[in-house]
Amino acid sequence: MSNLKQAKSALISVFSKDGLAPIAKKLDALGITIYSTGGTEKFIKDLGIEVIPVEDVTSYPSILGGRVKTLHPKVFGGILNRQDNEADINELEEFEIPQIDIVIVDLYPFEKTVASGAAEQDIIEKIDIGGISLIRAAAKNFKDVVCVSSVEDYQEFETLLKEKNGETSLADRKRFAAKAFNISSHYDTAIFNYFNQETKIPAYKESIGTGKQLRYGENPHQKGTFYGEFEEIFDKLHGKELSYNNLLDVDAAVNLMSEFKNDIPTFAILKHNNACGLAQRETIHQAYVDALAGDPVSAFGGILISNVEIDKVTAQEIHKLFCEVVIAPSFSAEAEEILKGKKNRILLIQKDTELPKNQVRTCLNGVLVQDKDIKTDSIEDLKYATDNKPTDEELSDMIFASKICKHTKSNTIVLAKNKQLCASGTGQTSRVDALRQSIEKAGSFNFDLNGAVMASDAFFPFPDCVEIAGNAGISAVIQPGGSIKDQESIDYCSKNNIAMVLTGTRHFKH
Repeated sequence: MSNLKQAKSALISVFSKDGLAPIAKKLDALGITIYSTGGTEKFIKDLGIEVIPVEDVTSYPSILGGRVKTLHPKVFGGILNRQDNEADINELEEFEIPQIDIVIVDLYPFEKTVASGAAEQDIIEKIDIGGISLIRAAAKNFKDVVCVSSVEDYQEFETLLKEKNGETSLADRKRFAAKAFNISSHYDTAIFNYFNQETKIPAYKESIGTGKQLRYGENPHQKGTFYGEFEEIFDKLHGKELSYNNLLDVDAAVNLMSEFKNDIPTFAILKHNNACGLAQRETIHQAYVDALAGDPVSAFGGILISNVEIDKVTAQEIHKLFCEVVIAPSFSAEAEEILKGKKNRILLIQKDTELPKNQVRTCLNGVLVQDKDIKTDSIEDLKYATDNKPTDEELSDMIFASKICKHTKSNTIVLAKNKQLCASGTGQTSRVDALRQSIEKAGSFNFDLNGAVMASDAFFPFPDCVEIAGNAGISAVIQPGGSIKDQESIDYCSKNNIAMVLTGTRHFKH
């Protein structure tokens, strides 16, 4: 038997009517019988197209306030029958069940209703029962039925109708079936996650409906795909396609800069997910210049991000540097024109959107899920561990350094002075190594650490770090505390006129 099927009838029951009119008109022009319900039926009739109400087939009206319309053997029998099965065909005739070859459904907008903050009863009413059942039935029987399961697929189906005049191949029907099961599984996942906010069943379910294949993954021999709505967070103005590594760095940049939202002009330069330069100044131009001074070597090929509009003079400076991505809430017209001077340079306008509150990563044969570290250390959190209190300038620099430290790979030490990142020790296996790395790096770029502050992502189990820091000229230390030997580090600082504050919050980042 040929896998080409000529459709003779269609059942249409949709929430969104956008884009439906051309399909209904084409079905009518092809002489395909249309069955429908409720608002969809009225919509089609208003187009001047003949439509048979489902109630005429089932001999049952829409009941229970519209909750039950299509749930009937005469509907599902018409969809689920096997057209090459003689017994099925005989039963259709016996029970006067019409054959249905096309099912077009668009589900109630459950996720949008949840996102709108609607009352629970309104949300519950947007759990589609008949629609989801029609989708599953039609997709299951793809050998004979084509299932159009979302308004997003209307255009593709309309094109198919025009090109094949109502005929579909097995490959066509199977493709639409795959789309349908994607829709149904995503829908059920959203409903489960809504209910599980309170129930807390220990099951992990996530569904993202869009994906983009990347050139490759972390390395050229690895495949890579990004699943998500990139356009919800950014408007891309210019440049090549973002790579897997670009996306990881952009994510790190956005999360770091979220610490400085609505603050004075702040500029950061990142490399391999860590800040290699960051400064706050009265102008974004000076913030960029001083951020770059933190490590002009690592800045090559880096990710740049600003918390305010990038202007012409800043763009002129940036243009001298080879960088992969520049991110800002906006660019002046002159700045945009300058930065577009490098054809591959990626320019992103960051929108004011809420970032996810959870972090997910694969682990062994499963996944790890945790709350994002949204705790930002503040002056109000601090416990003054030493008798010699930090100055206001030191306090300000310590909070500044702590914010950077939170977004740097552990073990880490961050050195800062005058709202400028002097150096970081990143991803080291010991805190002493991280400190020594940061001191050596600061010296290589001619930073004077006298009066600088030190931030640590975790406590000091021994006083060796504060001793090394003090010998380098560091005058104040911010750390979480929590070691049984805290007092040893505190005592050393007190004896050597180093101010120490404790935050009570560890910021590991693995």
